[in-house]
Amino acid sequence: MGAGHSHPLYRQGDSRVHRAPAEAKLVCLVGFVFAVVATPREMFWPYAAFAAILVTVWVIAGIPARWIAPRMLIEAPFVVLAVLLPFAEGGDRVDVVGMSLSVSGLYAAWGILIKGTLGVAASLTFAATTRAGELPVALSRLGIPGMVTQILVMMLRYVELLSAQAAQQRVARLARGDDPRFAHQAAAIAKGVGSLFLRSYERGERVHLAMSSRGFTGTVPEMAAMATSVKATSVQWLAVTMPALVAVTVSVIAWNGL
Repeated sequence: MGAGHSHPLYRQGDSRVHRAPAEAKLVCLVGFVFAVVATPREMFWPYAAFAAILVTVWVIAGIPARWIAPRMLIEAPFVVLAVLLPFAEGGDRVDVVGMSLSVSGLYAAWGILIKGTLGVAASLTFAATTRAGELPVALSRLGIPGMVTQILVMMLRYVELLSAQAAQQRVARLARGDDPRFAHQAAAIAKGVGSLFLRSYERGERVHLAMSSRGFTGTVPEMAAMATSVKATSVQWLAVTMPALVAVTVSVIAWNGL
């Protein structure tokens, strides 16, 4: 179903990163994010090394920074939280531009901001170089239960439909004089979200009924792509996960030097 569709974050390309096996890229992403999260926030040079790793991958994959930058806005709520922490935290304080800020709050803000930014950037890199149809196969090869994989396939397919319906609802509201900039229009937006939720629930019931009428018993058949796609070789595993291995090494060095 959704295996043949490309998600909105995918960037068409034919680089070595695009052609790399999805299961290896997924392991690399998880390893890189864990290395970033595990690195002590009191040190700054490791995060410059993590950023250099990401930039190197972008260059190899042909992903320009101007494509990544606007999609980083998803972390805006965490940026707001990070800005408030130096004012809200207690403990030792330091004067910065005439403002008394908490030292622990500054470190906490730095940790949230840099780790969140690197994590989002790494996730966008994975999404930009991996087709939606490759992800279920990758999860299956990594030992994820078949039912979970099938749910993911359905989700990838119907997220596109829900996004299209939400866009249609917005156009319909605007055509009828709605202006989302005014607070009194919040009720209309809330009703639209509720309507979309009910339609999604009803669609799920209809899809389940259609699957059951066609003989679905809860056992997920093996995906055809599993037999046609080539598994990652040992050399590919080493090459693709190299960014994560370097990131883990940087994190270990940072802890030893703390």
